[in-house]
Amino acid sequence: MCLTTDFIAELVRAANEVDKLTHHEISRLLDRSIDTIRDMRRQTGVTEIRSVRDVLIDLRLSSERARDLSVDEVRDAFIDAADILRTLKTVVDRTK
Repeated sequence: MCLTTDFIAELVRAANEVDKLTHHEISRLLDRSIDTIRDMRRQTGVTEIRSVRDVLIDLRLSSERARDLSVDEVRDAFIDAADILRTLKTVVDRTK
């Protein structure tokens, strides 16, 4: 598998095991999601899609307040990140 696919799987696993993660681990995964999404957006040229930008803003806010998030909010953030990454991966794979 490629690194992106592995990371998507890691996010889905984390979403299913949120209660086992520390606040630091949650914040770290969200930060990695943001960096990966930004990199993939640059690769694809998909920089101005509002939903992607909105998810990045939500992920940044979630990362900054990881201690205050409920399990459901963390799970939703991980799933949102995985969905965006899956979509961007599809676009990258089509351009190869």
